[in-house]
Amino acid sequence: MARDVSDSTPITSRDALVAWFEAGAKPPAQFRIGTEHEKFAFFQNGHAPVPYGGKGIGALLAGMQAQLAWESIVEHGHIIGLHDAASDAGISLEPGGQFELSGAPCATIHATQAELDRHFSALREVAGPLGIGFLGLGMSPTWRRDQIPRMPKRRYEIMFDYMPKVGRLGLDMMLRTSTVQANLDYASEADMVKKLRVALALQPLITALFANSPFTDGKLNGYLSMRSEIWRHTDKDRTGMLAFAFEPGMGFERYADYALAVPMYFVKRGETYHDVAGASFRDLLAGRLPALPGERATFSDWVNHLTTIFPEVRLKRFLEMRGADVGARRFLTALPAFCVGLLYDPASLDAAADIVRPWSAEARQHLRDEVPRLGLAAHIAKRSLRDIGREVLALARQGLARRDRRDNAGRDETAYLDPLDAVVAGRTQAEDLIERYKTRWGGDADRAFSECAY
Repeated sequence: MARDVSDSTPITSRDALVAWFEAGAKPPAQFRIGTEHEKFAFFQNGHAPVPYGGKGIGALLAGMQAQLAWESIVEHGHIIGLHDAASDAGISLEPGGQFELSGAPCATIHATQAELDRHFSALREVAGPLGIGFLGLGMSPTWRRDQIPRMPKRRYEIMFDYMPKVGRLGLDMMLRTSTVQANLDYASEADMVKKLRVALALQPLITALFANSPFTDGKLNGYLSMRSEIWRHTDKDRTGMLAFAFEPGMGFERYADYALAVPMYFVKRGETYHDVAGASFRDLLAGRLPALPGERATFSDWVNHLTTIFPEVRLKRFLEMRGADVGARRFLTALPAFCVGLLYDPASLDAAADIVRPWSAEARQHLRDEVPRLGLAAHIAKRSLRDIGREVLALARQGLARRDRRDNAGRDETAYLDPLDAVVAGRTQAEDLIERYKTRWGGDADRAFSECAY
């Protein structure tokens, strides 16, 4: 969730940035799982996108605040999000009104499932009287980009101006895509590097398993994950597979240097967002930013800047898995289950590292480029991604079984992987939608609003 923080502590050196990442390390017994998902809000009568005003997104947020008793986040008189201080969960708005739950750090996937159940229950209570529904696709299936209302957040206004200068599909990313993400902890710098490398190498597999965006402007777009393809044409300075992460010497310092090299969007002082798009964080660190002469970086600036960097896996004080399209309810827990089983179990992590270690940077990039179109039919190292998926999913299942976290009925977490086993054995969500579109939908992508709604 892009919730700006407030920490006016000055940053005195580059070393302080590295130390900020180091402070995120925690013992494995304290590892948690965070799950974020976005969804498109639409009016049930006519399936139009929902604007902020009237009986729209603003009213929806106000209703959720009353329902949940969470703290309102307000910007220039507009409620733009909610935060629960007790759990650190939140609700925020993406640029086109995509409604995001940023889940609390949970100890188990069972707790994540319970959190989602509570969220959707509250959402139905509030959204129903407003005539609002929610769509679980990775890209809006019928809306043109110019039809989608923009949310009243100053940071997004700055991005709207900047995106067309650095990529041809950045505005589509902002307005027409939705994702599900899993956030995981690390125990040390070495643990972070190992998890980051495995997660980056396997992020195209995640994209293939969760592919769910085959429509654009009401027609088939030729991709299984158009959302993933859009990211390839958004902003090369702040996206991608982070080839440097596989080089010798990778660690917190190397990632800090990467983040310092990514151009800034804004500097926030008080309630004011100063547009410094394209400027260098190093200049802010040294007090020589042309737009704000003499102003020096604070930790708020650093944390906010990190939220404007969008690689396939993002490092903050945890690791964010960013490769998946949002999808059906069962896929919202499948992603954290997959990541936990693979990355939190030492034996599964070692085995996954052995699988991806021989892959070259060129091979990883080629796979990333092919996956949006080919999905599990893409190849790397003379193996199909479907074949690799079977092997990696088995490792994730073994990892969850060894974790042995049980719910009240005595069930472990392995069942949350069942949707992904079905995909590897058959079809992705996108391929299922393509068949429906060609057969019983009769070429009418608008049917997604009834069949893919939460």
